[in-house]
Amino acid sequence: MEVTHALQAAAVAALKASPAVTALVAGRVLDRVPDKTAFPYVNLSGFQLIQDDADCIDGAEIFFDVHVWSRTVARTESADIAGAVREVLHKATLLLTDAELTELEHRDTRYMRDPDGVTNHAVVTFRALIEAL
Repeated sequence: MEVTHALQAAAVAALKASPAVTALVAGRVLDRVPDKTAFPYVNLSGFQLIQDDADCIDGAEIFFDVHVWSRTVARTESADIAGAVREVLHKATLLLTDAELTELEHRDTRYMRDPDGVTNHAVVTFRALIEAL
């Protein structure tokens, strides 16, 4: 399995296993978002892999985004969900297929209102360091 797929699968599993996240999004932690998906929900996308080998280690640095979508009047719901996502994944120990996750850290969170004027959007960015087994 390609390492970004393994990382995505592990991150999705961790978010779905979190009572805090599932309570806020009713279990809607998605890869692809179907049409007419109920709000709020979370989806993972935007994976960037940078090869980061050392003399005796095949490694990679991976950045990825967790997108939070909400339609409440205020951005508090999207901020609460983003905070729960950050709590679950920051410094998490996730098991990957054919690789070892040596570090997973929250990098930043950006909040915005979508151009439709209704949807609140948060983008929670993480950085992972991976070593091949």
